[in-house]
Amino acid sequence: MSRIRVLEKAASLDVLDLKVEAMDSPLVGGDDVVVEVRAAAVNPSDVKAALGMMPHAIWPRTPGRDWAGVVIDGPGDLVGKSVWGSGGDLGITRDGSHARYLTCHRSYVREMPNGVSFAEAGSIGVPFVTAHEGFSRAGMPQPGDNVLVFGANGKVGQAACQIAAMLGARVIGVARGEGGYIGHAATPVTMISQSVPDIAGQVRELTDGRGADIVFNTVGSPYFADANAAMALGARAIFIATISREVSFDILPFYRGRHTFVGIDTLALNGAASAENLDALAAGFASGALKPYPVPESTRFPIEHAGEAYRAVLQGVQDRVVLLP
Repeated sequence: MSRIRVLEKAASLDVLDLKVEAMDSPLVGGDDVVVEVRAAAVNPSDVKAALGMMPHAIWPRTPGRDWAGVVIDGPGDLVGKSVWGSGGDLGITRDGSHARYLTCHRSYVREMPNGVSFAEAGSIGVPFVTAHEGFSRAGMPQPGDNVLVFGANGKVGQAACQIAAMLGARVIGVARGEGGYIGHAATPVTMISQSVPDIAGQVRELTDGRGADIVFNTVGSPYFADANAAMALGARAIFIATISREVSFDILPFYRGRHTFVGIDTLALNGAASAENLDALAAGFASGALKPYPVPESTRFPIEHAGEAYRAVLQGVQDRVVLLP
């Protein structure tokens, strides 16, 4: 039985000391549970935390925010259940999921949707929780809304497209290159290349001059001006990341347009808060309206090869990377 331990932050992945150490099966009482982890995604934030880029991280620790597995100890109504979860505290301020066992409060645990494998369930967490939390805070898409997603072919971008399409909105995506949308969506996603000189003009042309009711900006500063120019009256913009910390901002069209900016940081959502987002998504996965990311064999790693998995994520592999403890 094993787990990953990071003893102290490292300057680079080449000098990161990822120790695979033995662990005993933990014992719990009360409302705590022990999950035997069957799959755990490796997120960019997991690697960044291991590299010391999360200043509030506690050392040493076991990384990992997302997971899926089977409850082997805890309250009787949960023992034997196939469950999944995520959490901004996992792998940061408490031991996470890159281990054979995860111990947590029962409020972190939800039953997996039917038809979803462990590897798929273990890869859903952070991107879909981020997308749903953004929409929940800004106002969920409604039928007839125009939703504009910058970085639509990224993992959070795909999740945002899926959720908006499932809820009946018209989805417009912006991404690098000339190709189409690469993810699943319940309705077609209209794509615009980021190289187009006037992205906002294209959006208004596609929406009969109205603009986007919701802008989900997964990239931040590079699209800030285009996003503002594309917003309809009363529109909301969601931000989850940025490249540059400072942008030029014209206040007049912001308040004249009655716009709202919403910032999302899922590191602030513990496992219980993340589980509430998964609750809202579970029926969509069970019905097939939402689909998990493909997890090919090439991005599935035993825990003993965690260093290779971390390196693949740091190098920007397109598919989700999953550890199989």
